[in-house]
Amino acid sequence: VQLVESGGGFVQTGDSLRLSCAFAGGTFSSYAMAWFRQAEGKEREFVSSISVSGATTYYADFAKGRFTISRDNAKNTVYLQLRRLKPEDPAVYYCAADLSSHDYAHTSSQASTMVYWGKGTLVTVSS
Repeated sequence: VQLVESGGGFVQTGDSLRLSCAFAGGTFSSYAMAWFRQAEGKEREFVSSISVSGATTYYADFAKGRFTISRDNAKNTVYLQLRRLKPEDPAVYYCAADLSSHDYAHTSSQASTMVYWGKGTLVTVSS
């Protein structure tokens, strides 16, 4: 399985970005998907997850109301819409896959349960 993120960039505070993660080499609909991020000098942290069908989603507190995760199983792609970006949001954003047999996104929020990772896409926010 390969995960390839795209969509990062340099934006201003308050702007929006949509990150994409293309999944290849496996059965996408068998995996819950998640986004994590790692800012310079900090540990990797959970951002959001989505269940195998897309029926349920789960967000870190800082992401609630600003970020939206979605997936298109026909396109083997998961998205993360970032809105109202803040100076504390710059990081490398990583896509990850969790082999899952159920449809509960909250169980796919730990990095230790992810089986595949992308290489990340950098988001920079200027104030």
